Amino acid sequence: MRIIICGAGQVGYGMAERLCAENHDITVIDIEEKLVERIRDLLDVRSFVGHASHPEVLLAAGADKADMFIAATLFDEVNMVACQVAHSLFNIPTKIARIRSQSYLEPSYKTLFARENIPIDVVISPEIEVGEMVLRRIVLPEAVNVLHFCDDNVVALALECMEDCPVINTPLRRLTELFPNLQTTVTAIKRGSELLIAHSDTQLCVGDVTYLVSSRDQVRRALGLFGHKEQKAHRMIIAGGGHIGLYVAQSIEKRLHKLKLKIIEACKERALIIADQLEKTTVLCGNVLDPLILQEAGIDQADLIITLTNQDQVNLLSAIIAKRLGCKANMVLINNAAYQEIGRAVGVDAHFNPLSATISKILQQVRRGRIRAVHSVFNGAAEIIEAEVMKTSALVGKLLLDLNLPDGLRIGAIYRNKTMVQLLSDTRILPGDRVVIFALSESVRHVEQLFRVSLEYF
Repeated sequence: MRIIICGAGQVGYGMAERLCAENHDITVIDIEEKLVERIRDLLDVRSFVGHASHPEVLLAAGADKADMFIAATLFDEVNMVACQVAHSLFNIPTKIARIRSQSYLEPSYKTLFARENIPIDVVISPEIEVGEMVLRRIVLPEAVNVLHFCDDNVVALALECMEDCPVINTPLRRLTELFPNLQTTVTAIKRGSELLIAHSDTQLCVGDVTYLVSSRDQVRRALGLFGHKEQKAHRMIIAGGGHIGLYVAQSIEKRLHKLKLKIIEACKERALIIADQLEKTTVLCGNVLDPLILQEAGIDQADLIITLTNQDQVNLLSAIIAKRLGCKANMVLINNAAYQEIGRAVGVDAHFNPLSATISKILQQVRRGRIRAVHSVFNGAAEIIEAEVMKTSALVGKLLLDLNLPDGLRIGAIYRNKTMVQLLSDTRILPGDRVVIFALSESVRHVEQLFRVSLEYF
């Protein structure tokens, strides 16, 4: 596909890099010449210096022939105007905009981005996406990652196999024999740097990170099975009161009433602003790398610290310091993939990647066919896809025993009539079923054939 991306910053670059890897025709526009030169030197893209909303710039970038338009500059208003120009002058079929200000996203203004108003097909708010990711992890702090599917009734968990996991060194087929009523399927295993699709004879080892899919009401049981005791956070500290930190704090006040929360923010002016917008949260002004500030916040009594500043190094160091001062667990916002690899080695329990959340949102919204959800995992090495089985699908009527799935794919769940179906050898796939499937990146193309829908990357 021909795709124009406006904005060559962190988000724009990340999207261009991912889409280039899928052999799409990418053009990038940015007003900063240095950013344009950098992306031109590092990626196989066309690039232009100019204003993203100016018609002559869009025309030069090939807007008259583009299939998709992604406005990801730092400014909401530029993104909105750019999408309007892309629609009105060039009739680009799919328009996606990054919108950061929550003022535009209020439910009472939900028609703002309708086709007859400001024609934006998909609105992406990285802050909300990451904020929701953080909130899911707060509820299940034992997990490395938590994803929801099938109207939140199916949960995909990334869990580390602990030493007291009862199924260590046991073939996975024994799971069904030992726990016949457990609606949980191990789909993939990360062992060191290797990502493996799980099979019935696969054995788990201590330290493996497994991706398992479970029904929502059996998540706690699955956690116990893999050696994780239930952990509930009662006292929590957020480091960083930016857009994400404020969104998480406000959401906690609304949803998790019993959780006692404190925020540490370095900027005095920003600290005053967020203090005015929060009712129950204590806001402290100071450097999160200062042990005295952490001690003043009661770090030794905290169950969890979440570091959400805009600097990866600060997030990592403050999380490590917090644990050494007595905090039970930490979660870290990390943008740089290189830091993600070393995080666990230096004491990071879990991390969040804003770019991964943004890419997943795009994949979910722009895939063709009956695709309900798409989540990119392990830095793009794999995806978990929820798709609806159509009458014409090759899957219809087949028993799981007879599927003979291509390499790199593993079905994690079948959701039918608001219930998760037990995955047995004689389970038959029916039209209308929603299937959650784990796919290695090189095998995603097979999903298209299985579901008889187009799963092209844009």
